[in-house]
Amino acid sequence: MTRPIPTGDGRTVIVRIPISIRRRGGRKLIFSPDGTPDTGAVICRRIDNAMAKAIARAFRWREMLENSEYKTIRELAAAEGINESYVARILRLTLLAPNIVESIVEGRQRSEVTCLR
Repeated sequence: MTRPIPTGDGRTVIVRIPISIRRRGGRKLIFSPDGTPDTGAVICRRIDNAMAKAIARAFRWREMLENSEYKTIRELAAAEGINESYVARILRLTLLAPNIVESIVEGRQRSEVTCLR
């Protein structure tokens, strides 16, 4: 950071802060002069469609299992035409705290939160 520069009117001060803004995962992040990201300074938050879709699937599949539509994860995976290990991993999303699920669905999750496949 440089020194504050007073303007001619004596009421305004100009402060210059060297930063850079880069896109990471569809988000704009502010980087400090030393190159480290300021994770709390996300400028543009967007809903991560992959994560929102995974959460929606997880809760739908859990409901199908709870309502005895399918007896096992294997049956559910066969009916959906996908791998049962994927179904098992996605079902774990139903164990997230409600505030975390809400922040993901609303696009307010921290930039470190990702959906690994």
